[in-house]
Amino acid sequence: MKDLSMLLKSNSYPGRGIVLGRSQDDQFGVVAYFIMGRSENSRNRIFAATEDGIRTEAFDPSKMTDPSLIIYHPVRVAADEEGKTLIVTNGDQTDTIRDFMVEGESYVEALNTREFEPDGPNYTPRISGVLYPSGSYMLSILKSLDGDPACCVRNYFTYDAPKAGQGHFIHTYESDGNPLPSFVGEPRAVAVAGNLDEFTQMVWESLNEDNKVSLYTAFVNLETGETETRIVNKHEA
Repeated sequence: MKDLSMLLKSNSYPGRGIVLGRSQDDQFGVVAYFIMGRSENSRNRIFAATEDGIRTEAFDPSKMTDPSLIIYHPVRVAADEEGKTLIVTNGDQTDTIRDFMVEGESYVEALNTREFEPDGPNYTPRISGVLYPSGSYMLSILKSLDGDPACCVRNYFTYDAPKAGQGHFIHTYESDGNPLPSFVGEPRAVAVAGNLDEFTQMVWESLNEDNKVSLYTAFVNLETGETETRIVNKHEA
């Protein structure tokens, strides 16, 4: 396992990132989602709580120039007879996944209808994850083939027996650059330590100070389904 703090500190611009995993005491599913930004438009955002998750909003609406790829619901919930499934993504595919799951279809079926973002030359990958009531989870990335928008590469990763104290981390960009290079390989196995507040503080303090924008974290009780969350916004810090 890698040290999540060191991975974040060593990369000034991973873009947007998702961590799913299991707490050290094996009682909670663990979730983290962060956004970063280089432009004024991207940095002009906060996370706001909604009835079933969070959404991004403009911190200063007068400075918002193009909301198309930066205003969305990163976290939503799909409920069925087995419990609540938490969905976390870096775009409006959150709604696609939720709608499919509510209709009894799968996470993979939902994402097979989507592809990377239309923001050439970066063609930002769409990263997504679902945390099931059992504590198992999936992560995925939809990205262009070596920067060629003619081909969408779809990678799905399933973790059906997560280990206590371990998570998996996926992010949009391998590093800073122009154009931005897409994430490469499998989600990184990372250690998950501490309670919700300690975990939140570690992630937030490890993100690049100039580029970090907002962070959402959650601990989901695997016995009761109760969820405790935290939101950290740079503009409100």
